[in-house]
Amino acid sequence: DFIAFHDINPRAPIHLLVIPKLHIESLQHVDASHRDLLGKMLVLAPQLAAENGASEGFKTLINTGPAGGQEVYHLHLHILGGRPTA
Repeated sequence: DFIAFHDINPRAPIHLLVIPKLHIESLQHVDASHRDLLGKMLVLAPQLAAENGASEGFKTLINTGPAGGQEVYHLHLHILGGRPTA
């Protein structure tokens, strides 16, 4: 259902991207039919964080739309860890 990999321009020591294989442009384009997929993506986040050394805590982020900093128009979840964040 997903592809996960390290960001090529990391913003933290641990910076992973989780991308659904199903194309969804952004959170602005989700509907009730995506509920299970989005739930699975969130459940996957702590597992991937722990496997990559961020078991003590991490930040998740989804940029949405141009004003929200979205640069790639395929929904994806950032997992950032490895240092304290504000």
